[in-house]
Amino acid sequence: MTDTPSPDSAAESNAISRHTLLEDVQAIVIGTLFVSFGAALYGRAGLLTGGTAGLAFLLHYITSLRFGIVFFVINLPFYYLSIKRMGWRFTIKTFIAIALVSLFTELHPHFIRIDTLAPLYASVLGGLLMGAGFLMLFRHQASLGGVNIVALYLQDKHGIRAGKLQMAVDVAIVLASLFVVEPRLIACSVAGAVALNLVLAVNHRPGRYQGMS
Repeated sequence: MTDTPSPDSAAESNAISRHTLLEDVQAIVIGTLFVSFGAALYGRAGLLTGGTAGLAFLLHYITSLRFGIVFFVINLPFYYLSIKRMGWRFTIKTFIAIALVSLFTELHPHFIRIDTLAPLYASVLGGLLMGAGFLMLFRHQASLGGVNIVALYLQDKHGIRAGKLQMAVDVAIVLASLFVVEPRLIACSVAGAVALNLVLAVNHRPGRYQGMS
């Protein structure tokens, strides 16, 4: 008896672990729906988040430009690093994911209207939704640009946990927004950043999930 798998079982394992095109498509669509709805809750409650989305919210609040448009444009400079470090496949998926989040965020208000929304509730629920959405995208070799690209690159190359790095950057961006958003909403936004990145820190660990795209 031996612990070495047979060639047939090894081939079967590889076949099971590789994502199909349909699986990639559904993960990107569902993941971006989760993220965009979380972002819509944040925008309705006047909250902030981290990464490029946080910068997009800041510009949205300051200039009244639409969040979806700002989010799409602000990610454009990061595609160079994505192509250079992560490859064309990852970059194309990321471009599609960013475009869908930008589109869905603008479409949600046409399908649901929220008259009353407690900021802390919106922050925690939105953070959990975005964390789950990010997790789906990460596991199918996609991201939402900016800090996500840097975090995934450092995790792949140097073993630095993407969730922990993302949490540190997100909290720093939220705290830098004190002159734009009132302290009460900043505190709620920090709670949302913790909720989002807790999902990633617990679930997105190297070697834990073997699916491939």
